[in-house]
Amino acid sequence: MTTRSNSILRELVASGIPVTGSYLASLHEVSSRTIREDIKGLQTTLESHGAKIEAIKGKGYQLKIIDNDKFRAYVKEYLQPAAPDSQTLPNLPEERVAYLIQRLLLASSFIKLDELADEMFVSRSTVQNDLKKVRDILKNYSIALERTANDGLHLQGSEMRMRFCIAEYIFDRQNEQPRHDQSLPFLHLSEEERKSIWSIILKQIKMQHISLSDIALHNLFNHILIAYQRIQDEYYVSMYHAEFDELTQKREYQVAKNMVTEINQTWEVSFPEEEIAYITLHLLGTRLFDNEAGTAEAVKNSLDTDTYKMVAFLLQHIDRELHLTLQHDQELVIALALHLQPAISRFRYNMNVRNPMLADIKAGYPLAFEAGVIAGIALEEHYDIRIDENEIGYLALHIGAALERSKMETAPARCLIVCASGRGSAQLLYYRLQATFGRRLHIQGTTEYYRLREMDFDHIDVIISSVPIYDDLPVPVLQVNTILSETDLRIIEGFISKEPAIRMYLRESLVFLHQSFSTTEQILQFFERELDERNLIDDGFLDSVLERENVAPTAFGNLVAIPHPVTPKTEETFLAFCTLDKPVRWGERPVQLVCLLNCKKRQHRRPAGNV
Repeated sequence: MTTRSNSILRELVASGIPVTGSYLASLHEVSSRTIREDIKGLQTTLESHGAKIEAIKGKGYQLKIIDNDKFRAYVKEYLQPAAPDSQTLPNLPEERVAYLIQRLLLASSFIKLDELADEMFVSRSTVQNDLKKVRDILKNYSIALERTANDGLHLQGSEMRMRFCIAEYIFDRQNEQPRHDQSLPFLHLSEEERKSIWSIILKQIKMQHISLSDIALHNLFNHILIAYQRIQDEYYVSMYHAEFDELTQKREYQVAKNMVTEINQTWEVSFPEEEIAYITLHLLGTRLFDNEAGTAEAVKNSLDTDTYKMVAFLLQHIDRELHLTLQHDQELVIALALHLQPAISRFRYNMNVRNPMLADIKAGYPLAFEAGVIAGIALEEHYDIRIDENEIGYLALHIGAALERSKMETAPARCLIVCASGRGSAQLLYYRLQATFGRRLHIQGTTEYYRLREMDFDHIDVIISSVPIYDDLPVPVLQVNTILSETDLRIIEGFISKEPAIRMYLRESLVFLHQSFSTTEQILQFFERELDERNLIDDGFLDSVLERENVAPTAFGNLVAIPHPVTPKTEETFLAFCTLDKPVRWGERPVQLVCLLNCKKRQHRRPAGNV
């Protein structure tokens, strides 16, 4: 079964209701005719495995399970993630794009368009559409895709940028564990050569008392292998004299030179001095410090003052925008400083670094990722550089750890109970809250509504009231029933755990169903018009949303995107929704449900960040 057929079956299994052919065609970026052929082939396969696909007129395709045990056995065997296979024919759009980039990077001569179409068993028009995405990706590496009428396609760019792209698109992108025996598609190195280079690297970092993460070690090994192969193929890195002279003064240059000297002696491959400087770049781009430093204080003393000033600058930006009060978390300060010192070298030399945890960070720690975005924008403005979402993800990782740490140290929420129906009902509320939330909620007292203005709110975090309160108070009000329902308890739990009841932010007038748009820009312009008509947004709203998208697209998978301004542009917190008749491409992902998140200006943004 092809990858696309596998994906179609997953959609049918997950949906449980009819799925239209146009939706499947849009999702996989092929024609409806191609989907019909895929469905026929899938139907033949499923007939012998306890299921079939029904075509329901006017509704689409629906999976019908005839023999549950038989079908479950089939799913378990064929829908589990398979091991990567470099020989698998690319079917999905992202697979075709990756394939094209690999072919172009490794080509020693021009490649014809028809040749690529024949290799992937797709039409010329499909390849042409895929090449548009290839061009966009290659721009991030300052590599141009050139095309001539007679000769075909080839890449144009510096050798250093080519190698950065090779590291991302040729090496096994799923395997982050350092391995000297990994089979790589373009390296003509023997297992003995790979083992030898691996041993040399380990020996040198041990001799120099260098500490590297597994991923950093993996990346260093990959780039040395790339350099080793490219030198043999007579492709060499070139640098400006000023850059080269600066790198030769670094401690890491001597480490790289020791590695290269031993490789030269063992395998008689001559690394020019600029190639040693190239390896130095990758050492500079890792967290490199003496692993015998011992205490946190010793590690702190090994970092320069400028790095600490930059960390303080970033945390000030984050606290100002999100009110997370992270500036005094010394563990976070040290962690960010350790991360930033090598990261700044990567920024300066436009080095790519892939974050294998990026999708999980964005999905599991959205508030931390937003803090990373704010830090990334501040770094871009300070250094006049471009920071991609992989780097933002690493910043978010440290911030997320600090947020988790703060939860462990959070004091109980302090509440005041307002009840209009007498002492008995107030006591009932009091004891039910105590029994349910225990030490997580400290009840300061109870009061009647008319005496509320006499209260001192300096030591109150929230009011829990059985009556509506329309006064403008300095603390949040949670309205509940005197006899607390499960919904009431969930609302209170949401406040205590800093996860709000989402219904607080919903408005029926801001839900737009079955819209027909074909681009991200059209959707965001539509939202701007609708919100502007209702006087809900400030000037510059759309520009702020697009600025946020430019840092890292807000598509989170499962056909969902959650765009929002990079800084608050509204006087209240609310959500706006838009569903689409067909998915649109949002960055690298298809999206059919858009949730526009709007946070109130000058408000603590932790609740909205967790929506």
